[in-house]
Amino acid sequence: MKKVLIITYYWPPTGGAGVQRWLKFSKYFRGFGWEPVIYTPSNPDFPIFDETLLQDVPEDITVLKTAITEPYDIYRRIMRKKKTETVNQGFLSEGKENTLLQSAMIWIRGNFFIPDARMFWIKPSINYLSDYLRTNTIDAVISTGPPHSMHLIALGLKEEFNIPWIADFRDPWTQIDFYDQLKLSAFADKKHKRLEKTVLTKADRVVTVSKSCAADLEVLGGRSVEVITNGYDEDDFKFNEALKPLPGFLIHHTGALNKDRNPYTLWKVLGDLCREDAQLKKDLVLKFTGKTDAVVFESLKAQGLEANAQKTEYMPHSEVVKVMAQSPVLLLPLNNTPNNKGVLSGKLFEYLAAKRPIFGIGLPDGDAAEILRETGAGNLFGFEDYEGMKQAVRVLYQNYRAQNLVIQPGAIAKYSRKSCAASYTALLDGITHSGS
Repeated sequence: MKKVLIITYYWPPTGGAGVQRWLKFSKYFRGFGWEPVIYTPSNPDFPIFDETLLQDVPEDITVLKTAITEPYDIYRRIMRKKKTETVNQGFLSEGKENTLLQSAMIWIRGNFFIPDARMFWIKPSINYLSDYLRTNTIDAVISTGPPHSMHLIALGLKEEFNIPWIADFRDPWTQIDFYDQLKLSAFADKKHKRLEKTVLTKADRVVTVSKSCAADLEVLGGRSVEVITNGYDEDDFKFNEALKPLPGFLIHHTGALNKDRNPYTLWKVLGDLCREDAQLKKDLVLKFTGKTDAVVFESLKAQGLEANAQKTEYMPHSEVVKVMAQSPVLLLPLNNTPNNKGVLSGKLFEYLAAKRPIFGIGLPDGDAAEILRETGAGNLFGFEDYEGMKQAVRVLYQNYRAQNLVIQPGAIAKYSRKSCAASYTALLDGITHSGS
């Protein structure tokens, strides 16, 4: 069996969205002739931990770990946070930060930590893995980012050993939605783009999660880019008992919800409908599972919906998929930012497997909208489409009252993690057979 070294910052018991892609792919690689070898930090600084994910780690898999130095303890001291407090990702604010200090920290982050705060792990990791490769057979390397420091580790190994390398972009680098919020100097911007271009041109293959992201990377790198989407794990949706829908006309969002995804127009629609229909106001439940920006609850309060909201800070993945399958409606708001056409939230595919109507908000010509149309799993409305959303909520509420909200989405098998893993191992077979 061939061996592939997977360089990833996220690995159980780290929880959240970042860990899912390579945990799940690794689970299925052996079935296609590839043995995964994981390289990950022994002491990551991450806000979410989920011990239940350890159940998905393949038995007897080799997991290499070394310590990482990260600047978050310094950040906590400056921001007057407790040592045990977590640091939120993706500019998500829970309403506690000193905005002036926060702005200064963002400037420092963008201009001094390039490509990201894990930069201090690059050189030690290259040294450690170089020693490992001299005494152990590895047939290929996959680096997955963000954090994009993982790609620079793989780049170092490529330059020393000329080992076949796939750079996997779960999210963009310089075209990520918050890049313009990093307050970059011209020098820092140039350095980010230079490093990104180096990765895109030196890797044997580049993979990303959506067609639009691939098109953007193709322009930046001047080469073809493969698309292997995220997906759902069929095993996660094999429940031991028949599940009943949760009570109420419940609209459920899972995962982190920052201010760029706050669906203002939907809250306006729901506020207006509740003022028109007292029974809908009584039935409506807005459930948020995961870290949710304070601005979301401010928006709900402005529409008189604060009493309808329920918040759960975090739920183990094994539980959240069950709650997805019990939720009458699943909410999928995408980033209202530039370069968001290719945003394919990982939860979209688990929403498909949950077989509940998906209420999407984003670009109607984006990649997520295309998948919803293809599968018949729901609808996606433009950010300001008040009338479209209002009519859709009315229909969903009527179906809820008729107890008819379960759907049977079609053509989703190709989005299973096993199917996506097969595509990935075929790519690995190609680069190791051809040597290019």
